[in-house]
Amino acid sequence: MVRDGYFYGLSLAAVAALVWVLTHTLVFCTLPLLLAAFFLWFFRDPERSIPDGEGWVVSPADGKVTAIRSLIAGEEELHHISIFLNVFNVHVNRTPIAGTIQSVQYKKGAFLNAMNPASAEQNEQNRVEVAGDDGVTVAFTQIAGLLARRIVFQKKAGDRVARGERVGLIKFGSRVDVFLPAEGVLQIAVGDHVRGGASVLAKMPRSSTSGAAAAAAQMRSAAE
Repeated sequence: MVRDGYFYGLSLAAVAALVWVLTHTLVFCTLPLLLAAFFLWFFRDPERSIPDGEGWVVSPADGKVTAIRSLIAGEEELHHISIFLNVFNVHVNRTPIAGTIQSVQYKKGAFLNAMNPASAEQNEQNRVEVAGDDGVTVAFTQIAGLLARRIVFQKKAGDRVARGERVGLIKFGSRVDVFLPAEGVLQIAVGDHVRGGASVLAKMPRSSTSGAAAAAAQMRSAAE
């Protein structure tokens, strides 16, 4: 479980205990106890079996694939995949590939519904670029939603990460966008439900080493 779960859950359990001491009425304790149970459940952090296939790009988040687009960054074409996390999904985020974190760019913003396409540009977000050991760069963006009011990212530029390694979370409903070179063969479709670290989004061809410059250009362009 994420540490936040213990903080919220135990705090609300303490509130319920205090209410019981003051009122000795069980019905008054119901709401804080239910909220405590919800937070303990919401901040769950299950173990995942991480695929070890060569060139596989795994999902950085649990949720539903709501859009798959193509975009041009500089002279390169990228896949742009949007994953929507509702309040019932696990909200721990993981790295899509193994490699070195090249950049982390946090941007304050609004809190539009994460299903709104405008949220990718206007909402609070954290953009991360990971340079893979095979020369392929994959970028992902943690995007706050209507309810999500805090983005957590635990790594910094220069850190080494393993594929599927835990790197942070977004509290409550939110969205994660993934950018990878168009040479990647997609393994998912719009409407699919994916699991962070366990579901394969794409397989990069063995000879593919392009995309690092494209992903970096896309990240810089989006941040401007």
